Amino acid sequence: MPRTLMFQGTGSDVGKTVLVAGLCRAAKLRGIKVVPFKPQNMSNNAAVAKADIGEGEIGRGQWLQALACGVEPTVHMNPVLLKPQNQIGSQVVVQGKVWGNAKAREYLAMKPRLLESVMESFSRVGEGADLVLVEGAGSPAEINLRAGDIANMGFASAANVPVVLIGDIDRGGVIASIVGTHTILPDEDRDMIAGYLINKFRGDISLFDDGLKSITDFTNWKSFGILPWVDAIGRLPAEDSVALDKMSKQVQQGFKIVVPAMGKIANFDDLDPLRAEKGVALQFIRKGDTFPDDADMIILPGSKSTITDMQELRANGWAGPIKTFAAKGGVVIGICGGYQILGKTIKDPLGLEGDLLKIEGLGLLDIETELRPEKTVQNSTPKSVEHDLPLKGYEIHMGQTSGKDCSRPMIDFGNHMDGAISVKGNVRGCYLHGLFGSDAYRKALLQSAGFSVGSNVSYMETVEQALDELAQEMERWLDVDGLLGMAAGNKIV
Repeated sequence: MPRTLMFQGTGSDVGKTVLVAGLCRAAKLRGIKVVPFKPQNMSNNAAVAKADIGEGEIGRGQWLQALACGVEPTVHMNPVLLKPQNQIGSQVVVQGKVWGNAKAREYLAMKPRLLESVMESFSRVGEGADLVLVEGAGSPAEINLRAGDIANMGFASAANVPVVLIGDIDRGGVIASIVGTHTILPDEDRDMIAGYLINKFRGDISLFDDGLKSITDFTNWKSFGILPWVDAIGRLPAEDSVALDKMSKQVQQGFKIVVPAMGKIANFDDLDPLRAEKGVALQFIRKGDTFPDDADMIILPGSKSTITDMQELRANGWAGPIKTFAAKGGVVIGICGGYQILGKTIKDPLGLEGDLLKIEGLGLLDIETELRPEKTVQNSTPKSVEHDLPLKGYEIHMGQTSGKDCSRPMIDFGNHMDGAISVKGNVRGCYLHGLFGSDAYRKALLQSAGFSVGSNVSYMETVEQALDELAQEMERWLDVDGLLGMAAGNKIV
């Protein structure tokens, strides 16, 4: 087996995903063949990855980490993916394929059986690698979930992998969170932790010298350093929906693109390339927010439970403003679940999403969608019908959509067409995620909507540069030699 090190957190959103990505890039820059692994992920932000046969789903975080490593993502990098839905709990994806649906209590009983798949994928993902960097989920301090655990200490123990604990000082109470984790863990789990590091520090790091000493005195764990607030992280895709709460408060001036963020929003990193454009103000609105009256464009993002999100959109009072905006000629775009919401009806005859078998959509496109159990999961390189430009993206959906407006498609896959455009041309939708990451298309779309793009921004170049900057900051502030040595049992150079 390759050398392995696992990172767990004192809680959710402490920065595990991006720190593992940064260390992946640092290892790659040192010439180390490194791959990422996350036993269990819970996220509706999914990516398409290579499977033993065809393609399957993993969390977007592991897609980012694979990019940082410079390797092709595979389903074995995230063998268990939970995609929260509504009444039926979460969809359980195992090694890239849908395994079924389970509510929380049912999943707890299911976890011990999934450990076999986790360990198989762990063995597979490390083939040919020098180093595997593993990301935990949530916190090992959730000792009520320890029995049958496959995400944190359960995996670390089964695989005999040393653990580094990450604390987030930005949210406060970092000493208590690290020392508290040490206190609450059983001896055998506590002994798996080799040390800790602190993330998101603002200001003079030397002011926390006494804090580090206190943590080390209480725990006898080694400190691997403190990472200050790194601006480059803001240019990386966010996986956790917690990030939406922060982004919804960032109201900026410019060409305003309003994104209604319902409870089951999925793949919201579709919007990151637009957010990266200078002069574009991307505003996510959440439950309780008043719909802005100064939007220049509206984008309805993906959804893991389209019917539930359509209900929420109406309950939030947003349906009327969106229809009024479209009636005045405003540009409205729907991606995947958002595309389905733009239509006349969404039917779920098999109850795949719950008890409500049919709901009216916004009616801005003359289309109807029927949800079916067959799932389309694939990477694609089609082209834009409107602008005759190449696209790169992926599909993850269960719906089949048809109607008169499909005679004016958005996407040409070569062997079939996808999407629909309204008669007036200002409302459109499709199933292709990631299309805004195609630089020439994004520029043409914004210009057609009245926004003059000032420069040619390569979105993927900005992500690659952000990973390089993060790796450099980690090399500067953290004991990267010590971390890699902890994985190896001796120093990797």
